[in-house]
Amino acid sequence: MKTPRRSAAWYGKLDKDGFIHRSWMKNQGFPDHAFDGRPIIGICNTWSELTPCNSGLRVLAEAVKRGVWEAGGFPVEFPVTSLGETQMKPTAMLFRNLLAMDVEECIRAYGIDGVVLLGGCDKTTPGQIMGAASVDIPSIVVSSGPMLNGKWRGKDIGSGTDVWKFSEAVRAGDMTLQDFMAAESGMSRSAGVCMTMGTASTMASLVEAMGLALPTNAALPAVDARRTALAHHTGRRIVEMVDEDLKPSDILTRAAFENAILTNAAVGGSTNAVVHLLAIAGRVGVELSLADIELGRDIPLLVNCMPSGTYLMEDFAYAGGVPAVLAQLRDHLRPAKTVLGGDISAYSDGAEIFNEDVIRPLSNPVKAAAGLRVLRGNLAPDGAIVKPSAATDALLEHEGPAYVFESIEQLKAEIDRDDLPVTPDTVLVLKGCGPKGYPGMPEVGNMPIPAKLVKQGVRDMVRVSDARMSGTAFGTVVLHVAPEAQAGGPLALVK
Repeated sequence: MKTPRRSAAWYGKLDKDGFIHRSWMKNQGFPDHAFDGRPIIGICNTWSELTPCNSGLRVLAEAVKRGVWEAGGFPVEFPVTSLGETQMKPTAMLFRNLLAMDVEECIRAYGIDGVVLLGGCDKTTPGQIMGAASVDIPSIVVSSGPMLNGKWRGKDIGSGTDVWKFSEAVRAGDMTLQDFMAAESGMSRSAGVCMTMGTASTMASLVEAMGLALPTNAALPAVDARRTALAHHTGRRIVEMVDEDLKPSDILTRAAFENAILTNAAVGGSTNAVVHLLAIAGRVGVELSLADIELGRDIPLLVNCMPSGTYLMEDFAYAGGVPAVLAQLRDHLRPAKTVLGGDISAYSDGAEIFNEDVIRPLSNPVKAAAGLRVLRGNLAPDGAIVKPSAATDALLEHEGPAYVFESIEQLKAEIDRDDLPVTPDTVLVLKGCGPKGYPGMPEVGNMPIPAKLVKQGVRDMVRVSDARMSGTAFGTVVLHVAPEAQAGGPLALVK
């Protein structure tokens, strides 16, 4: 005997409760036959005009609805908290778990049988997955997709990565403020997330590699018609997943997380993937530790995208996207189920690299052994993170005196002092920016190069902190030092 659908407890009863639930929904114009027992599909939307990354999700929601109707389902869209990384203060990370709670309780409280998660901006993707995983009904992700490449003076420019470069050039006197402001208008040319391999595109790539989204989800530009078509296909697929009872617990296995770690290394993904993967694993009861992040340490960097490389997400999409990367990693990937019901290996079936300078073959990587590294030592007995693919090779083994900022406020007040006692060999240390010291753990670990050194042409220094760093940032930066200074970690003693 087939198990009754979850939604039947809301809309299938021929009593007062059923009357009330159906009647109120009918005030939106839904006919009687919409409540004939077909699966009710929730569309969990983080659209917001204050989250520019997600501003195209209304269009994708309509495409999902078309797919759901076509497959015999009943789509219902609902809003949840939207976290705009570029707009929120003090930091969007402060609210990731609030979003996860919002998503979880909405799914739990409403009469839906499956859910499509529409996210994009950095914290929306992990927050939505955490919430959906806790309820464990059939779930699938559609990402908003990256913006079109930025354009300025006939060349491509990238979110975050070029902002940091231009800002340093202005501080060095190599770029005029007028040129800096002119570049602003060409940077963000369409709806979508950062078109560099920042945290948003990293998480979209990992979601695809974990089998939580359909193939090509990560890289197709937000305004590409093929992303709208992908959303339509996703609407069809979620109805099938409900019939198959294919849930996050079937997909989010230890193997899926290992595949995410391997893929993160190959794409040059954000250090923020560490905190998000650990949080998602915790929600589904998968044993994943900080040490496991080093499973990708020997995987070469294959994707030549900023901040670790030259190109942007639009180029990555046209070069073959995540399926082409998975094809290169095929012998490294663990068998793992996906939203298509089969193994992750199917995602790379027929995949090709169409531009070998954007997606490199294993035989010619951008960098060898480029995965995230977990560091431990007298400053970080519980670990710290560094991203070799975005670092200066010559600085990965370095010795020098420390200059210490006790707080982010002190850093901002002093970094441009002409008499700051620093040299290119100095190691900049920042305290008080971990989860307890600065709730939300802000993305300030890539401290600015002191103005006096910028003017000398210095563009990278070793920097150590208990903060995070934007996925679009670069440099030889040691992050997430644990225990953090505020919790009594050894970092607090550095002078």
